[in-house]
Amino acid sequence: MTIELVPIGYVKSPYRERKDAPRQGRLSDTVSEIIIKDRFLPGLADVEKKSHLIVLLWFDRADRAVLRATPPGTSAEHGVFATRSPDRPNPVAFSVVDLIEREGNVLRVRGLDALDGTPVIDIKPWLPDLDGLNR
Repeated sequence: MTIELVPIGYVKSPYRERKDAPRQGRLSDTVSEIIIKDRFLPGLADVEKKSHLIVLLWFDRADRAVLRATPPGTSAEHGVFATRSPDRPNPVAFSVVDLIEREGNVLRVRGLDALDGTPVIDIKPWLPDLDGLNR
């Protein structure tokens, strides 16, 4: 089986190295940009009507050999799939961000913890009725 991911864009952020990024993007007020490639521009139609987005990213600088991790603020080691460590066999990451504005192919967002240049692989609307835990 072959899996092919095609980045739809990339992140433009002030975070150049892992030590610069917050532990979780939702804990930060930093504004970043998501630059969408021109060929995917039609896919942004009506995205500005959403208040929050789920951004799927490929953490291209992750250590893909890691299977155990110790989350910040704890001393217990866990399997990587029980953590939000950026290091994992397939470094797919997600962030729920506030959409500040859309200007053409640029989305200005708050709450993203991705490094500058990180590939964006998909964007989905965050929907409170489906994505919240109000069941």
